[in-house]
Amino acid sequence: MNSVHYLSSLPPVVAPMAVVDNAAMRANAVSMRERSPVPIRLASKSIRVRGLIEEVLAQPGFAGVLAYSAPEALWLVSKGIRDVLVAYPTIDPATIAAVSNDPVAAREVTFMVDLPEHLEMVRAAATGAPVRVCLDICCAVSLGGLQVGAHRSSIRTPEQAAALAASAAKEPQVRLVGLMFYDAQIAGVPDTGPHIRWMKQRSWGELTRRRAAVRRAVEDHADLEFVNAGGTGSLHWFQDDGVVTELAAGSGLFAPTLFDRYDGAEHRPAAFFVSPVVRKPAEDVVVAAFGGYIASGPVGSSRTPTVAFPSGLKPFTHEGFGEVQTPLRGPAARGMRIGDPVWFRHAKAGEMCERFDEVLLVDGEQIRRIPTYRGEGKNFG
Repeated sequence: MNSVHYLSSLPPVVAPMAVVDNAAMRANAVSMRERSPVPIRLASKSIRVRGLIEEVLAQPGFAGVLAYSAPEALWLVSKGIRDVLVAYPTIDPATIAAVSNDPVAAREVTFMVDLPEHLEMVRAAATGAPVRVCLDICCAVSLGGLQVGAHRSSIRTPEQAAALAASAAKEPQVRLVGLMFYDAQIAGVPDTGPHIRWMKQRSWGELTRRRAAVRRAVEDHADLEFVNAGGTGSLHWFQDDGVVTELAAGSGLFAPTLFDRYDGAEHRPAAFFVSPVVRKPAEDVVVAAFGGYIASGPVGSSRTPTVAFPSGLKPFTHEGFGEVQTPLRGPAARGMRIGDPVWFRHAKAGEMCERFDEVLLVDGEQIRRIPTYRGEGKNFG
């Protein structure tokens, strides 16, 4: 990060604010496109800023949105965004009905299912046009008796997928149009050592065979429009796949700290939150306002923010990143004064945006204020 450039461009920091470097985000988008052999469906949970989602979708190589909430999908379509796949099952019949009874939404929104109960809920709620659905396939694998991967879908085998596809084919209010394979243990795990690389290679071999078999089995019952897989950390794994028609990704655009250690992927930090120094209790200690924006996932240091600038500032072990103040210690503190900004990077991408009503999109000397989901009065969980 070119600190002189940013500090000369931004307004004075009087409270924590979110900043996105547009040049870095565009460079990350190019890098992601170059690694992906197929179009990328943009994961909205990794952005949570509608204006930025629209900007990314306007670039070549990106097509459609992977939403994390059914009401979110309906809202995005109402704002003009098209081809929205809801990444997780919904048990919200009101939203399913709203999609079914809206000609545009019925064409543009696809719901995720992996249980007969999901299909039944869609069938019962779809009081208008037929509703599009996608089968979520479990991509966890067993290595030495240990399951690696996310606990998601109940569908694992080609036979299980074919059975649910056959059930969907019998429902006139349901249209099965896609398959999803999220390889969490490849896409979402940093390459921190030989054991991780071995796990990924073993997982990939099993998944490659199973994806092809599942697709063949389901195509006996449905005309598939797409087969989705991947994530920011696994885009380059699909170069010779031939089964998947699109990949899903989003975190690489912001490049949070969890994506600093992936083989085959280079990203520039593009999203920050900036907080002012409000106290200086000692020469080598400054206290920044707020900062306790801890990421989801297993509790540990990998889920905490890091100081991007000034370099060398670290939190106290017994206080960490605080709810209303964050004490930081290091040599850089000696030259800092009250009001000076501290730049932080979040461990994850879009979660940061739940803390702010807007992001400052910096592009050279130009700054645009763009509302987040929260700034537009939306909270989708």
